[in-house]
Amino acid sequence: MTGWLAVAGLGPGNEALVTPEVSAALADATDVIGYIPYVARVAPRQGLTLHASDNRVELDRARLALELAAAGHRVVVVSSGDPGVFAMAAAVFEALEAGPEAWRSLAISVLPGITAMLAASARAGAPLGHDFCAINLSDNLKPWPLIERRVRLAAEADFAIAFYNPRSRARPDALDRIFAVLRDACADDRPVLFARAVSTPEESLRVVPLPQALGEMADMRTMVIVGSSLTRTIARPAGDLLYTPRSAP
Repeated sequence: MTGWLAVAGLGPGNEALVTPEVSAALADATDVIGYIPYVARVAPRQGLTLHASDNRVELDRARLALELAAAGHRVVVVSSGDPGVFAMAAAVFEALEAGPEAWRSLAISVLPGITAMLAASARAGAPLGHDFCAINLSDNLKPWPLIERRVRLAAEADFAIAFYNPRSRARPDALDRIFAVLRDACADDRPVLFARAVSTPEESLRVVPLPQALGEMADMRTMVIVGSSLTRTIARPAGDLLYTPRSAP
């Protein structure tokens, strides 16, 4: 049996947002590997083994996936959102680069998914409609001073910024520290979107001006998008829309 490995994105939460390509790979897989809550989104069936593991063991998951594929299994490594955005695709390639030469002959594919930042942006309107960047606020794999430097430079360049992993029990003050950096770099009332659990029954959206933004408004299920100086709000009875114009002066 010839094995293969697919690294797949399950999207932001709603099953309707899982791509047909990912669904087909899952239907053909012998093994699914991933973080516990993501594997829980895959329905058990005969002939499928689910390998769920805790957080912070990405390289262990990647090595297991490569080992199983090399042994002839059809393996899908699952991530939420898109697997190439702060997720498992990079971990698989790190393990591949450091692993046995034989692994490089494996059939490996990355199956894109709808990212949290794009799902959040779509729900709110189009706050990422012009130049933007994405920054992960977790300091597990990079030093905090580097995070602050990147945020400051992005603000000075007037990007809209999508923040992943904004706040956790281990980093309760991280987002407040980032808002302080932004206020120092941007003396204006640009909007801040807090989009929690987008596409799930727990979804909630909240928009406040930067001076009023607080870290406690977010948790690890929240995508935080800070607009640029040009990001605008359209007031509507059915709910305001947030967008960044396509052009800049």
